[in-house]
Amino acid sequence: MQLKIMMPKKKHLSASRAPLILFLCQMISALEVPLDPKLLEDLVQPPTITQQSPKDYIIDPRENIVIQCEAKGKPPPSFSWTRNGTHFDIDKDPLVTMKSGSGTLTVNIMSEGKAETYEGVYQCTARNERGAAISNNIVIRPSRSPLWTKEKLERITLRNGQSLVLPCRPPVGLPPPIIFWMDNSFQRLPQSERVSQGLNGDLYFSNVLPEDTREDYICYARFNHTQTIQQKQPISVKVISVDELNDTIAANLSDTEFYGAKSHRERPPTFLTPEGNASRKEELRGNVLSLECIAEGLPTPIIYWIKEDGTLPINRTFYRNFKKTLQIVQVTEADSGNYQCIAKNALGAIHHIISVTVKAAPYWIIAPQNLVLSPGEDGTLICRANGNPKPRISWLLNGVPIEIAPDDPSRKIDGDTIIFSNVQERSSAVYQCNASNEYGYLLANAFVNVLAEPPRILTSADTLYQVIANRPALLDCAFFGSPLPTIEWFKGAKGSALREDIYVLHENGTLEIPVAQKDSTGTYTCVARNKLGMAKNDIHLEIKDPTRIIKQPEYAVVQRGSTVSFECIVKHDHTLIPTVMWLKDHRELPSDGRFTVDKDHLVVADVNDDDGGTYTCVANTTLDNVSASAVLRVVAPTPTPAPIYDVPNPPFDLELTDQLDRSVQLSWTPGDDNNSPISKFIIEYEDAMHEPGLWHHQTEVPGAQTTAQLKLSPYVNYSFRVMAVNSLGRSLPSEASEQYLTKAAEPDKNPTAVEGLGSEPDNLVITWKPLNGFESNGPGLQYKVSWRQKDGDDEWTSMVVADVSKYIVSGTPTFVPYLIKVQALNDAGFAPEPAVVLGHSGEDLPMVAPGNVHVNVVNSTLAEVHWDPVPLKSIRGHLQGYRIYYWKAQSSSTRNRRHIEKKILTFQGSKTHGMLPGLEPFSHYTLNVRVVNGKGEGPASPDRVFNTPEGVPSAPSSLKIVNPTLDSLTLEWEPPSHPNGVLTEYTLKYQPINSTHELGPLVDLKIPANKTRWTLKNLNFSTRYKFYFYAQTAAGSGNQITEEAITTVDEGKMAGILPPDVGAGKAMASRQVDIATQGWFIGLMCAVALLILILLIVCFIRRNKGGKYPVKEKEDAHADPEIQPMKEDDGTFGEYSDAEDHKPLKKGSRTPSDRTVKKEDSDDSLVDYGEGVNGQFNEDGSFIGQYSGKKEKEPAEGNESSEAPSPVNAMNSFV
Repeated sequence: MQLKIMMPKKKHLSASRAPLILFLCQMISALEVPLDPKLLEDLVQPPTITQQSPKDYIIDPRENIVIQCEAKGKPPPSFSWTRNGTHFDIDKDPLVTMKSGSGTLTVNIMSEGKAETYEGVYQCTARNERGAAISNNIVIRPSRSPLWTKEKLERITLRNGQSLVLPCRPPVGLPPPIIFWMDNSFQRLPQSERVSQGLNGDLYFSNVLPEDTREDYICYARFNHTQTIQQKQPISVKVISVDELNDTIAANLSDTEFYGAKSHRERPPTFLTPEGNASRKEELRGNVLSLECIAEGLPTPIIYWIKEDGTLPINRTFYRNFKKTLQIVQVTEADSGNYQCIAKNALGAIHHIISVTVKAAPYWIIAPQNLVLSPGEDGTLICRANGNPKPRISWLLNGVPIEIAPDDPSRKIDGDTIIFSNVQERSSAVYQCNASNEYGYLLANAFVNVLAEPPRILTSADTLYQVIANRPALLDCAFFGSPLPTIEWFKGAKGSALREDIYVLHENGTLEIPVAQKDSTGTYTCVARNKLGMAKNDIHLEIKDPTRIIKQPEYAVVQRGSTVSFECIVKHDHTLIPTVMWLKDHRELPSDGRFTVDKDHLVVADVNDDDGGTYTCVANTTLDNVSASAVLRVVAPTPTPAPIYDVPNPPFDLELTDQLDRSVQLSWTPGDDNNSPISKFIIEYEDAMHEPGLWHHQTEVPGAQTTAQLKLSPYVNYSFRVMAVNSLGRSLPSEASEQYLTKAAEPDKNPTAVEGLGSEPDNLVITWKPLNGFESNGPGLQYKVSWRQKDGDDEWTSMVVADVSKYIVSGTPTFVPYLIKVQALNDAGFAPEPAVVLGHSGEDLPMVAPGNVHVNVVNSTLAEVHWDPVPLKSIRGHLQGYRIYYWKAQSSSTRNRRHIEKKILTFQGSKTHGMLPGLEPFSHYTLNVRVVNGKGEGPASPDRVFNTPEGVPSAPSSLKIVNPTLDSLTLEWEPPSHPNGVLTEYTLKYQPINSTHELGPLVDLKIPANKTRWTLKNLNFSTRYKFYFYAQTAAGSGNQITEEAITTVDEGKMAGILPPDVGAGKAMASRQVDIATQGWFIGLMCAVALLILILLIVCFIRRNKGGKYPVKEKEDAHADPEIQPMKEDDGTFGEYSDAEDHKPLKKGSRTPSDRTVKKEDSDDSLVDYGEGVNGQFNEDGSFIGQYSGKKEKEPAEGNESSEAPSPVNAMNSFV
């Protein structure tokens, strides 16, 4: 039985008999006979084209050609084809095949052949004994995507502000390509009101700017049918700005001819396209009308569109390309007229008129429909079309012009109508109507099928309809027969025919009950009769109670921040299942947690102004739906008296219901919220049996909820209390509820943190975290402790102990793995089976020392120790690692034994080697190795001794310069604090520092190791010396210590300068007399000045002559001797020659800009020895700074000349 649901939709149709053609128009759609599969088995039908290729069929030449032609009919039609108006014999062409049971052709050009060979006009004919249907003329053309013609494009150069059109001129393809402009990176070129692409593909510039300069304006043509893209040669554009143009022509123009600030003179608009003041455009009805105006000018013009004799259609008008293109879709004849485009800028406006004419290919007014007639009946075929110009109508019969077709006395042609009268079976045929004009054609097939068929009921038998009471019921009875059957309806097995005064009988066989009542339920019979027979069908009808809302939501006015509830109670037919949904302002409720929907209520919490509106309750069933609405108005809280905001008052009236073993329902009444809505309730419980007076958190529920289903544990004496929470805080607790003692049950869980560790070598201590009273679930809580050896076959040994947390198993072997489990139990039973834990009995000290200990000395401070691991069984515990004890027993240098505290290094895990860092060189060490477990250390291995080799010594402990004289200095020192071996000798290096702070030649002395004092003689008077001093062993030289000192001044040559004592690492400050008044000094200075003047004159003369000059000697005298070698023949420094006059200065010839002077850069820098450029001088010129403790540079090696202080240098130092 088929179920149909009747919705309330009433159709009022006349019950009088109508012509058969009207019945068929209701029963079938065009080109179809309303036949179900059973009817198709034996009903004769002329052919009907059901599928065909498009009229203009563009094919891909790379793929096989498929020309579709499908048709239906009874008997199945046969197919034939014409090509270019003549019969196409497909059997003679091996590349062409026809699909079985179809007229579809496939041309296999992928294996061989060319698509061009099969260009032409094809037409398909489907034929059976009742007639022939034909397809449209299908024009086959292969798509084409030709290449651009080779062309050489010159660079386009123009001034800033000029207009420009870049032509595209794509190759003619089929179908036409899609045009777009991109650069070499395949990025679309930006377009704007100033730059845009026209409908013809050209790129238009209303005015150019310098940023339009580029080498890669490329026009691309995309041929979608073949999925290919062709590329034009790149176009290069150069826009010359005003500055560039002025620079270019400056030499040829006067000052008055230079271009001004404006790039190109501003100008009113002119049209780039279309040309002239007017043009014409013709378009076909139904197409898209595209009108284009692109203007140039400076500033950039704006385009406007108007229609002179009317308004632009609102819903069909679109602006494209920055309003330069006007498009009207689905254009009609009414869109013909004059369209005006206006281009405007600040300097003027221009307009262009486009006269549009809309033509029309033929289109249907009434297309011919299939006719199914019985013998002797009348009918008509109407073929009515329109177009511009008016189309010509011609008829064909079975694909042949009707003028040359066989005559039929039942047929009469009247222009676009064929009239049939008293038809017979031989009148069956397929008629073609062709409507054509110069813009196209329409071709329609319509058959006339003369049949003599008894009635048939097409509606499924025993269909069940369900209808809501008091609504219309429509019972279908689709039928077919020729001649047209008459339809009668009956109710019940013995009922009489239903009368039209109560029921409505529709022409298509449908029975309508205008107002269905409960007594309308029953079985209805549809009977169809004609002169050839009768058919009937039973239909069942059920009437259901309507769905009603018996409690509707009510109008509500609530204050902001409060809670509102709407009620909606639905009553419905007991056989239907309703669904209830809520809407706000006819839309879904906001997705907000403040909106809560249950069975009969909608609750909105914390109401705000946006919640105001209409709330609708909608109840739906499969047959009907009802709704009811209410308005919510949100108002501000009453201003007077001023609201008191506070935490809520405590809830009250707590009640326990639905008391079960593991759950109970708690309900309460909220206290006053004190003007702040309650957001939630907190529920706490007290266990009066196990923890009296201590309250625990149970759960939380939303503020709109006043009941809670609470989960309980066994054997707990519960009391509950509730606290309310709002934005200001939580209320005081409510009064406690009545007590509720749950029944005892076996424990739900076992103890956690189970471990097994021995405290002695012969025991196993099993510990766990016991259950608390709440978790015990009943009285008599105990623990079943079980254990057995992991690697043995022993059974579990168990012991039940009281409520404790530890059990000791005695008499166990030392360090043996055990499996352990602890299970909880009480008077009600055991907890679930516990997890098994691995533990170990107690550990004992290891029994065996590591063997084969040997030492590899890596260097004077590092040694590597190796040993063999001890057997695992001898460890008797968890291996923690190995521990090395080592100590320095004797110094090889002094051979004095003294006690040194032992050092310890521990290596974790099972490592069998380790490194001993931080050893002292030239020392005697002893070590041993022990294994370590959790209990402690095992026995020590036999001691192993080793010696560290000599190392380099530390720096001498001190260095002092004492007893300075005119030509000698005495040095005293203390030996290194760490000789790290046997000292072999000391090395002393020293060098003078002249008044310009240059280092003199380095002197190297070897001093015996047993000396602690040394005097240097034959030194220069009043000269600063720098000393480098270090000790040596057989391993090499140690760190050096440095000092500086000054010899005393010769009183006979320069009085007044007395050398003070020299401290360690400090510079000497000298006293000085006023030598500026000495006669010898004044004469000396005059002589020096005269010599310098003569030297400058000679250098100037020799330089102008291109010869050599001796200034090079001055530079080389201050340079690094390793970089400035002396000539081997005479020991003089090299001279500049005229070939080097124009070369860059040598490194060091200039002082850096940051005034940091390097040694090789300047003669008179203090950077290397003192505070650099920050050194200070007294008013009398004497140097008062001290040399800093800056790290000393390595002494300069090699032959460096030591020149005595010159008078000029003396002047620089003392004046």
